[in-house]
Amino acid sequence: MVARHETHPGSAASAGPAEFRAAVESMRGATLRPEVFCEEMPAPQRIAPWSAALSGDVTVDDEDLGTGRIILLHDPAGNDAWDGTFRCVTYARADLDPELGNDPMLAGVGWSWLTEALDAHGAAFHAVSGTVTCVTTESFGGMADEPGTAQLEIRASWTPDVDEDGALDMRPHVEAWGELLCTAVGLPPVPEGVTAIPSRRGQRGS
Repeated sequence: MVARHETHPGSAASAGPAEFRAAVESMRGATLRPEVFCEEMPAPQRIAPWSAALSGDVTVDDEDLGTGRIILLHDPAGNDAWDGTFRCVTYARADLDPELGNDPMLAGVGWSWLTEALDAHGAAFHAVSGTVTCVTTESFGGMADEPGTAQLEIRASWTPDVDEDGALDMRPHVEAWGELLCTAVGLPPVPEGVTAIPSRRGQRGS
């Protein structure tokens, strides 16, 4: 089984304009890899008139390797900074091998994981922006025996393209976010030709 997606019904899809409700419902229709445990979470209320959010954790053999979230914002009046009425905001964090954390190319590679995932899933977008942060920790003195650690954080936002009727299908955007989480923690790509299918609900890490 290659896909895993779990959500808990909230109030977001039952409130707001019709185009927002439909976009939120399409978020729930995304399929993710079995390593990704995904559920709805409270969305920020002051950034836009309407918002919805998903959180995701990547777990392999009961070990949490990475985490993230994706937020959909909607302002029916439009937003000049977004160049549209919708905006996706995402965050991904993954633990790394400390040696990788010192690679000067890592930030650029991490950013390419996002844009390539969006392109691969057919998630049309524009006005993308964001940051990639690499943090390494090394212990000294009385803590010198503690192993070094490294983390990669990707924060990004983009404006998803809508169709001619103003409708937004968020499935490819959510699936690209899920792929970003898996790539960041070092999971190999799903082999070509393998079909993603919905997973059983309510079973984390199985």
